[in-house]
Amino acid sequence: MIRVAASAFPPIWVGMLRATSGALLLWVVLLLGGYKLPPRRLFFWLFIVALTNNAIPFSFFAWGEKTVPSSTAAVLNATTPIWTLLLSLAVHRTRTSLYTILGVIAGFAGVAIVVFSRTSTAGETTQHGSLVLGVLVIALAALGYAVATVIAKAKLQGLDPIGLAVTQLTLAALMLLPIAAIGPHPTAFHLAPTLAILVLGFAGSGIAYFLYYSLLARIPATHVVAVTYLLPVWGMFWGRIAHEPIAPLAYVGVAIVLAGLILMNRSVTPTPALIEACAD
Repeated sequence: MIRVAASAFPPIWVGMLRATSGALLLWVVLLLGGYKLPPRRLFFWLFIVALTNNAIPFSFFAWGEKTVPSSTAAVLNATTPIWTLLLSLAVHRTRTSLYTILGVIAGFAGVAIVVFSRTSTAGETTQHGSLVLGVLVIALAALGYAVATVIAKAKLQGLDPIGLAVTQLTLAALMLLPIAAIGPHPTAFHLAPTLAILVLGFAGSGIAYFLYYSLLARIPATHVVAVTYLLPVWGMFWGRIAHEPIAPLAYVGVAIVLAGLILMNRSVTPTPALIEACAD
């Protein structure tokens, strides 16, 4: 959907329209359901989360996919749990299980293989330099998701998920509005890109962020974003539908990414002997 939308709208417009449509949907839900907005004292953190979780990623993904296929972009998005784990360890000084660490390493290795498989054949479709820039931009967008997740987990706990989601999307739309106004404008409004924007806004932002904040209140940040490891599967599927060239090595990378997801979400159950030892 991002790639389709970016075919007619400049990247900033993709981000702004996506945030705006998602915010409109959630404003209706908030007003009809009587949900509460976050307190004004949290404005600074709400602003930072809106910037790193919406304004920057929404625009950067649209920018990066000018040269990076959507299948590769989906795999790059799977680096979000890696950044989240590293940031969580640095900020909260928390300990994590060996399975989680091995899962992150495997996930990163799988992503690297997919990117390598793409760059090795970049000359067939686009200039190598443009592809590398696109990869870097999308990786920064994934880092933004991780920064926002860690901040939201630390500073925005206990808030109404609907109120939190509508606030961040509204702030993101307001951030991008002046940049979109003075920058390049879309030359025409075609049906497919417009529908893609609405899908991204209503489903990929409005509904998705309500679920995101509901989960974030109950489970660790690393596990919340671990779902992005499933994106390579969908990325490859839709990339094939869109007739994007996918190297055989990329499928190996996706398999490794999925193995990392399984490791990250594997729970460690204490043995009876260990429980007795702790009791003694």
